Amino acid sequence: MQNFHVPEGLISSLRSAKKVMVITGAGASKESGLGTFRDEDGEWSRMNPMDMASPNGFSKNPTLVWKWYRHRRQEALNALPNLGHTSLATMEKLFDTFEIFTQNVDGLHQRASSKSVYELHGSLHSYHCFDCSQPFENIEPINDETPELCTHCGGLIRPSVVWFTESLPVDVLAKAEVAAKECDIFMSIGTSSEVFPANTFGTIASHYGAVTIEINPHPTIQSDLFTYRLPYASGQILPLIVQQLQEK
Repeated sequence: MQNFHVPEGLISSLRSAKKVMVITGAGASKESGLGTFRDEDGEWSRMNPMDMASPNGFSKNPTLVWKWYRHRRQEALNALPNLGHTSLATMEKLFDTFEIFTQNVDGLHQRASSKSVYELHGSLHSYHCFDCSQPFENIEPINDETPELCTHCGGLIRPSVVWFTESLPVDVLAKAEVAAKECDIFMSIGTSSEVFPANTFGTIASHYGAVTIEINPHPTIQSDLFTYRLPYASGQILPLIVQQLQEK
């Protein structure tokens, strides 16, 4: 870790902070071996997003979509939280408020023991009815091949992920907007900053006086807007940040 550099001003800002807001994207999970979607070789380069991740796609071929999401869920369960995930879980204990708003649906933050995790795009590990929206009553579906049926209306059970053309969870979005206005530190980790509305929170946080930090090996379309940019993977730099914070 001696090859990685963390600006002294960044550590100083973190040490004096009370409230921290974190946004994580696919890059945070890529370090655990999970594929991304928007990279040149990502999932969307191999399939039509509207076929696999939209209400219309599910209506046309529910079996295909169901099997794909069950496969993705198993991949997520086979993956392990990486040093980025575990470092964030440690950092959570060092601040009065430390909230993670993730665009990922894999549950790795929770498995790393982070407590304040809010899923902007839903989860691979929960389900509800496509027709009546009732949550799935069983802990876990038992059929990987075809969707199970809702016990309330007989409709098809679907994964509780946010698909194209659907709105983000209103309660999570509202909480994120409040967090962006109130945080002392805003951290963007492993996200391309191209997806609305997650890509607006850093600007909001900066407008309200927060120090903003981007952690991503590659520059993004918003890199120039951040107070600090760390060109590393989260699993490389976050352990060093935690180490320096704990040395205070």
